[in-house]
Amino acid sequence: MTAPAAFRDGIRRVNGAPMVVAGMFALTLFVALPLSYALRGMIAAHLGQSLAAEAAAAGTNSDWWQEFSAQAWGLGTTFVPSIVGFGAVLDNLSGFLDNTELATTIAGVTAAWLVLWSFLSGGVLDRFARGRPTRSHGFFAACGIHFWRFLRVGAVAWLAYAFLFQYVHGWVFTTVVEMLTANVAAERAAFAYRVGGYLVFGLLLVLCNLVFDYARVRIVVEDRRSALGALLAGARFVARHAGAAVGLYALNAVAFLLLVSIYAAIAPGAPQSGLSMWLVLGLGEAYILGRHYLKLLFYASETAFFQGALAHAAYTAAPAVEWPDSPAAETIANADSAAVS
Repeated sequence: MTAPAAFRDGIRRVNGAPMVVAGMFALTLFVALPLSYALRGMIAAHLGQSLAAEAAAAGTNSDWWQEFSAQAWGLGTTFVPSIVGFGAVLDNLSGFLDNTELATTIAGVTAAWLVLWSFLSGGVLDRFARGRPTRSHGFFAACGIHFWRFLRVGAVAWLAYAFLFQYVHGWVFTTVVEMLTANVAAERAAFAYRVGGYLVFGLLLVLCNLVFDYARVRIVVEDRRSALGALLAGARFVARHAGAAVGLYALNAVAFLLLVSIYAAIAPGAPQSGLSMWLVLGLGEAYILGRHYLKLLFYASETAFFQGALAHAAYTAAPAVEWPDSPAAETIANADSAAVS
C-alpha cells in the first residue's frame, strides 16, 4: 500500500467512526474543565466587586489583564493574552520547540490525560483496525486488554523523549547552534542555523514517534503481548518501509499545517464584547476538534498502511468480544438444551 492510499483509507476509517472523534473531544473537555473552574475562581477573586469586573465582563480589558498577569502564580500564569486565537497555537509550538517548562498544574493534568489516552487508544486502534463498529463492550474490552501493554510502551517512550528534550535538545541548541552563531554578524545566518537545529531535533522526534506508533499498531493488530518485542518489531517495520512510512507521516503533517493555516486566516484577535467573544470561543473549539480528528487520522492511516504492507487485509488479532447473555437468557437456553437431550 502506498502512502497516499493509506492516507485516504485512514480518512475513510475516521469518518466511519464519528463517536470516536466525539469521545476524544469530550475526554479533553472533561480533563480541562477542573482547570477552567480553578482559573475562574482565581479571576473572580482578583476582580471582586470592582469596576474592572464590570469592564472585564463586558469585553477584553487589557489593563486589568496585565495587572492580573503581573501578580499571578501557578495556574494563573497560563492566563495570558497569547491564549486567544492563533496566538495560542504559536505559543504552544514555541514552548514545545524551545522545551519550555510547563506549570506544575498543567504538567500534572497533561500526565493524567496521557494515562487516560493510553487506556482508550487500545480501543481506538482496535476500532480502526477492524474497520467496523465494535460497540461499547467491544471497545472497552480492547482498551482493557491493551492498556498494560501500552503503558509499558509509554514508559519506554517517556524515557526516550525525556532523553531527547533533556540532553539532545540542550546539546543541539546550547552547544552546537550557539557555537555556530557565536561569530556570525548577520541575523539571517543565525536564524538559518537555528532552523537547522529545529530540523535535526524534529527528525529525531519523528523517528521516535514512528517507532512508538507502529509498536502500538502491531500490539493491537497482531495481539502482541511483549512491549519490548512490539518496539523492536515497530523499528524493523519502519526500517523496511522507511520511504512510505515517512511519506505518510509527511501527508499527515501537511494536513495539520493546512488546518493551522486555515485557523490563522480566520481566527480573530482579542474579543471586544458580545457576539465576538462567542465567535472566538467557537472557532477555538472547532480548531481543537480538528486537531483531534487529525490525531485520529494519524493512527488510522498508520494502521491502514501497516495492514496493507503486511497483507493484513482482514483483521488478524483476537476475535471480536461478544457481550454475554443475561442470566435469564442463559437459563432459558440451558433449559432448551436439557429438553432436547
